[in-house]
Amino acid sequence: QVQLTESGGGLVQAGGSLRLSCLASGRTFSSYPMGWFRQAPGKEHEFVAAITWSGDRTYYAESVKGRFTISRDNAKNTVYLQMDSLKPEDTAVYYCAVRLDRSSEGLYTKRNLYDYWGQGTQVTVSS
Repeated sequence: QVQLTESGGGLVQAGGSLRLSCLASGRTFSSYPMGWFRQAPGKEHEFVAAITWSGDRTYYAESVKGRFTISRDNAKNTVYLQMDSLKPEDTAVYYCAVRLDRSSEGLYTKRNLYDYWGQGTQVTVSS
């Protein structure tokens, strides 16, 4: 069983920055691709960013490209989402997810391709 725990959310003014962390436990975390999604009130889950198991390749939604950076530290079983130049429309609950596809070099943008999810962390950006 895999457990994912997000942290780092909060309230920030537009133009500010936050760094989200997702701590994984229960398996050899370093073998699996990971992703970040978000859900704003009244909206569907939205893909944000994905990273391969090795961290060599990343992929971003157009809405965050150039502002957000996904990274991972496999020794710490942690994936990060650095969020800069935040906008009010970035306000959402942010979730990390893992796909149990060992050593996959794929980058996954569809929610149903992930196997486990964290409980989410709230990010609120004020104007």
